[in-house]
Amino acid sequence: MSYWESTGKSDEWYTPPWVFEALGCRFDLDVAAPVEGAFVPADRRISRDSLELPWDGFIWMNPPFGGRNSLVPWLDKFFRHGDGVALVPDRTSAPWFQGAFPQADLVLFTPKIRFIRPDGSEGVSPSNGTALFAIGPKGAVALTRMGGLGHGILAKPA
Repeated sequence: MSYWESTGKSDEWYTPPWVFEALGCRFDLDVAAPVEGAFVPADRRISRDSLELPWDGFIWMNPPFGGRNSLVPWLDKFFRHGDGVALVPDRTSAPWFQGAFPQADLVLFTPKIRFIRPDGSEGVSPSNGTALFAIGPKGAVALTRMGGLGHGILAKPA
């Protein structure tokens, strides 16, 4: 997410704890975990080679946002897996977003989330909002809960 802020020093940003409190669930696996510093309530973590390793259970995915279309392999594997919540930028006009949106069971468009840097400081002002994709019933329940708490707009793809 370095492109969200002018520092550009690192792509390492952590989802703040309030997001997980609002989701109200625990994950079996964080498939894109930082080496250290994450707040994700997950029983297991994959920090490297996640796209090559098998995923199982109810997953959390906040993949590296990186360059153009870098989310495509992550989202492809996420939807094939079929059970979890994925956090992505809400770039609704991007082809990758338009391809992913109809595959989700539910989508929550959140207000701008101030992500946490590795040093513990909070980011200042992201340039765009975030979307959470749910696939499977546990993910849909979590997004419904978070949306019901006023943390965004729920959309059910047709």
